[in-house]
Amino acid sequence: MDDILQQLRQAIMDGMPSMAKEAVRKALAEGVEPMVALNTGCVPAMDYVGERFGCREMFLPDVLASSEAMKAAVAVLEPEMRKRGDERQVHGRVVLGTVKGDIHEIGKGLVAILLGASGFEVYDLGVGVPPEVFASKARELKADIVGVSALLTTTMNLQRDVVQCFDREGLRPGVKVIVGGAPVSQRWATEIGADGYGKDAMSAVALARSLMKKDRP
Repeated sequence: MDDILQQLRQAIMDGMPSMAKEAVRKALAEGVEPMVALNTGCVPAMDYVGERFGCREMFLPDVLASSEAMKAAVAVLEPEMRKRGDERQVHGRVVLGTVKGDIHEIGKGLVAILLGASGFEVYDLGVGVPPEVFASKARELKADIVGVSALLTTTMNLQRDVVQCFDREGLRPGVKVIVGGAPVSQRWATEIGADGYGKDAMSAVALARSLMKKDRP
């Protein structure tokens, strides 16, 4: 069993969707429970990928390839989990978007990938998102966290507008607002009253996990 799960982890780390599918099918045929395959095969593999990316030992194309392999494996596991009445643990619900006036999304997209692989339910609003849309979607989806990206110094102030909008709408402190992007810093996050700052995708995932733990007894 350990060998099969290692094959699954390796296929995801290497970004090989077809091999990941094959490894999952082999694991299921050998009697490995779907949740075991997910939690001890898929998730640790993506954690490894995220860590290597954070250390600059892997690059964006590698992460995207691993994400596709992860999706391929999960696509095989999910029907089996439903048959058994198993549910994948959801750590929290996150809404992501890039602020109005800004069209950059590669970094935000990577955050979405890693959050999803880490057990979060992610809703990506895309780019050019006004503060009111962040707020209405967070209310509609009962989001735990909203991630607001800005890649330009000229659009950073829109992050402040999002925080203020959430305050006006009475959504905080129930919904945590976190910020990120190239010109953003912890100092800026503190200044605008955000609940946290992620300097990169892995930091954003760690922050999301930390915020969810604080809200749970």
